Amino acid sequence: MRNAILKVATSLAFIVFVAMAARITFAWNQTHKISQDVLAVVPFQQETGNVAYSLARGQGFGGVFRTDTGPTAWLAPIYPVILAGIFKVWGIFTTRAFFAAVALNILFSSAACVPIFLAGKRIGGLGVASLAAWLWALFPNAIMIPFEWIWDTALSALLAATILWATLTLAESNRVRDWCAYGLLWGFALMTNPALGALFPFLLGWLAHCGSDGSESRRRWKLVALAAGVAILCCVPWTIRNYTAFRRFIPLRSNLPFELWLGNNDIFDEHARNGRKIITRTEETRTYAQLGETAYMRRKWQLATSFMASHPQLELRLAGNKCVIFWTGRASPLKTFRETDSNLVRTILLSSFLTAIESLIAIVSLWRARSPITFPLALFPVIFPCLYYITHADLRYRHPIDPALCLLTAFAVASAWIRPQGGISGNHENTRTALASH
Repeated sequence: MRNAILKVATSLAFIVFVAMAARITFAWNQTHKISQDVLAVVPFQQETGNVAYSLARGQGFGGVFRTDTGPTAWLAPIYPVILAGIFKVWGIFTTRAFFAAVALNILFSSAACVPIFLAGKRIGGLGVASLAAWLWALFPNAIMIPFEWIWDTALSALLAATILWATLTLAESNRVRDWCAYGLLWGFALMTNPALGALFPFLLGWLAHCGSDGSESRRRWKLVALAAGVAILCCVPWTIRNYTAFRRFIPLRSNLPFELWLGNNDIFDEHARNGRKIITRTEETRTYAQLGETAYMRRKWQLATSFMASHPQLELRLAGNKCVIFWTGRASPLKTFRETDSNLVRTILLSSFLTAIESLIAIVSLWRARSPITFPLALFPVIFPCLYYITHADLRYRHPIDPALCLLTAFAVASAWIRPQGGISGNHENTRTALASH
């Protein structure tokens, strides 16, 4: 009986099944609480839905505010194109289109169990792999987001998890085919969520460093250059399109100035004269339509950078608030935890906090053990969030790295469990063997 239970508990297929069942159950429960008319329209009333609407109507990649404002580079193209395809098949702003988009998001989210499991098995054996996959399968945010956000969020989590697994695997490969595939994976990821690009140079640098000395090292650098070249080539057609449309160099997205301004403006300065206390979509849409995207972004950049330069102390405080929001979803998580009447909110706060703390513990444990995988694993919670500390933060923005956090949490739990039996070895291979045997 014990062997049968262990076999099921460590079965990747069963874990994926449970992940899909949990997400479908949540979606089914929510659809019975929300009007069908609302589901058909409201989830698409954002930039991704608006651009997909424009594409589905044959008006090109534009209309970011669902008005005839011409082409846009506000978003990377992959997910809006996918959503436009859903509109083409299931109808524009219909409940069928919504359910199709949710089903696809659920598929993306559930599929992330696979690279998490494979990466965990490579790092710490079957026990860590299974625990990491289970954590992701039942992670509250991972269950909710496929339904709550018709955005690239679930797909980005899958891509980030796949990149982590592929990076660890590629460290042991010198085959040109594998490195080309890695470059293609990165190209697709950059065209889906450019924020993942913050990890790109660091992971490539680590892979180059994994090479041996001499001729082997030179070959490794050539392979790294090959992967980088393939990834960049994947983005070139989109960059050319952007230059043709705007007559300026926009590699992937144009909206960084807006995001920077959104988190750094007079609303946050209580002493500002004539400062606005609220940002309205109507006003921003009107300003965007009047100026055009290029002038609009230039203006936002000037406003944001001047505000940041003139409020250094406030900027430090805002960065701290954004850090807390990124990791917990609330500026005052303890107060929210005590005062909320929702057990779901408490569960989200607690799971977000625990995975963040356990990930830190895992990174410290790996560093103390001088494990060579410390660097690539630490990049996800250390480097990726930095952009959001500067711009503006939300719990969903951390979702692409949540699979990596679940993996680190599993490693921390496993490390603590086996410590009384001899601890974590300083050698990565011994660590992996000890965890696997346990």
